[in-house]
Amino acid sequence: MVSPQLSLLLFAWLILPSCGTERAKQRRIRQRDVEFVEKCTGGSHAGSQNCTRLSTEDHVNMYSGCLQGPPGTPGRDGNPGMNGIPGTPGIPGRDGLKGEKGECASERFEEPWRPNFKQCAWSSLNYGIDLGKITDCTFTKLRSDSALRVLFSGSLRLKCKTACCQRWYFTFNGAECTGPLPIESIIYLDHGSPEFDSSINIHRTSAVEGLCEGIPAGLVDVGIWVGTCSDYPRGDASTGWNSVSRLIIEELPK
Repeated sequence: MVSPQLSLLLFAWLILPSCGTERAKQRRIRQRDVEFVEKCTGGSHAGSQNCTRLSTEDHVNMYSGCLQGPPGTPGRDGNPGMNGIPGTPGIPGRDGLKGEKGECASERFEEPWRPNFKQCAWSSLNYGIDLGKITDCTFTKLRSDSALRVLFSGSLRLKCKTACCQRWYFTFNGAECTGPLPIESIIYLDHGSPEFDSSINIHRTSAVEGLCEGIPAGLVDVGIWVGTCSDYPRGDASTGWNSVSRLIIEELPK
């Protein structure tokens, strides 16, 4: 029979070494933790490592290095930097290939257009011929590529006892206009019924006007003529009675 004191002494002898051994293991683990933390955060490379604390089992296998931790929140963009130093000029480029010879084009310089016109006037022609030239007016045409505008204004009269027709027209140096057609004006009378008397003597101011092209530069004799109409008999014509008559000539650009 073992005494209580002996039993207590035997229990303490068995338990105490085990507790001491466990406490020694815990101290060694804590010492390793301290060394591991110092290794990750201390030394000359402090801040260049990021270690995560491991469990006791992890410490046993991972004391030789540090694990990569999770990435942090991205930082904001910094302020724009200042302009850098200007670079040095580049190497000059080489000359390109020689181009083909161009064509020589002569420029044409034209003088500005100057007005060119003339007017011939008569106080009272009172010309009673039925066939031939009534009057004329000489004009100096400056350009060959221009046109002439002509106008005759005066009183015209035609009378006859039967149907008749007279024609007033322009000539240029004795020939009628061909560019494009003659310049003319006609008066036609028809005896008609007994209610109308074609022998009535009526003078009316009328105009003969047109534009003629294709006339060379230089002196141009512009004439106003009277003649018959085709297929109709001649009547008694009168031009410029008791009034002013005028012939106007004007050179115009085409």
